[in-house]
Amino acid sequence: MAQLRAEWIRTDETRAVVAMLQQAGHQALFVGGCVRNALLGAEVADIDIATDALPNRVVQLAGDAGLKAVATGIDHGTVTVVAQHVPYEITTFRRDVETDGRRAVVAYATSHEEDAHRRDFTMNALYARPDGAVIDPLGGLPDLRARRVRFIDDPEQRIREDYLRILRFFRFHAWYGNPGAGLDADGLAACAALADGIDTLSAERLGSEVKKLLAAPQPCPAVAAMAQAGVLARVLPGADARALPLLVHFEEQTRTPPSALRRLAVLGGEDAAGRLRLSRAEARGLAQLRIEISGLKRPGALGYALGEDVARDVLLLRSALTEAPLPEDWQAESAFGANATFPVRAADLMPHLSGPALGAALQQLELAWIDSGFTLGKAELLRKAGG
Repeated sequence: MAQLRAEWIRTDETRAVVAMLQQAGHQALFVGGCVRNALLGAEVADIDIATDALPNRVVQLAGDAGLKAVATGIDHGTVTVVAQHVPYEITTFRRDVETDGRRAVVAYATSHEEDAHRRDFTMNALYARPDGAVIDPLGGLPDLRARRVRFIDDPEQRIREDYLRILRFFRFHAWYGNPGAGLDADGLAACAALADGIDTLSAERLGSEVKKLLAAPQPCPAVAAMAQAGVLARVLPGADARALPLLVHFEEQTRTPPSALRRLAVLGGEDAAGRLRLSRAEARGLAQLRIEISGLKRPGALGYALGEDVARDVLLLRSALTEAPLPEDWQAESAFGANATFPVRAADLMPHLSGPALGAALQQLELAWIDSGFTLGKAELLRKAGG
């Protein structure tokens, strides 16, 4: 039997939350991402617990145990219990009664077997007892070991319950799948057949999934499969994934951490900021990248104008889209530009110049200074200005 050996199972706060349920005669099973990631040796960000205790009962038990209970999703059976500042999402076993592709009407269930069948992928339907013993009601362990993302039961039925599962299928493959084995054929076919359901999803949900997918260390096989299945065109009309593998290659070559925004910029597409409901800062960043991709600024000038990190992103994108090597010494040049300080101030040109003439002169001198590779000193620039 598989066994979790994660440190978080043995902490005092985890034991306190488990004891709160078990001592009252209820089940407490770890479930979902915390089990999956622990088995993979990956970081566990959130700890979810499934139980047969009803939400109001969980709230009562938490209060009796001196723990804080927050009704984060009580209408859907979820209560967040906080122990020593660590949140635990506790959800009552559920089964779907009715779905419309965006939301589900659920009823409480009494067993983890019923609860498992309403989840999306077999690797997410793994449970673990408080002692770490793994429970696998739907054959998720072999899929996890093979890094195979597979829908539970009938893929089309799972997708019709929530069309966001189409994007989750590709996102989970990007993060947890075996890139050399390809995507599950039945799942991929179901995603292609039901791709028009993506049109029913909100921009916020689309954006959240796309950004998570593009932040994966190696998203290329998943994005290529999205394009082949007609899903990418539904999410981002006009997007082109052909330059993404080269961008990822340059990122790896330069040890540049993944960036969803940078990768979104290389995909292109129509109105990505609106379709994915990007934040204002993200929308501005994406627009800036797309403008500078086709610009002519050298690395130093980019560093001076945009900062070292954005300059790096622009240069990586240019090379990926043009299939050209990165410029020689680009990192040193962009870093130098980012730290350069224009030596002339308005006061240096006064009182000989003022108003619009002063502004124009400063701009011309700054351009000359940048074109010189930031080598012209104050005295040389002032001579150019006749000052």
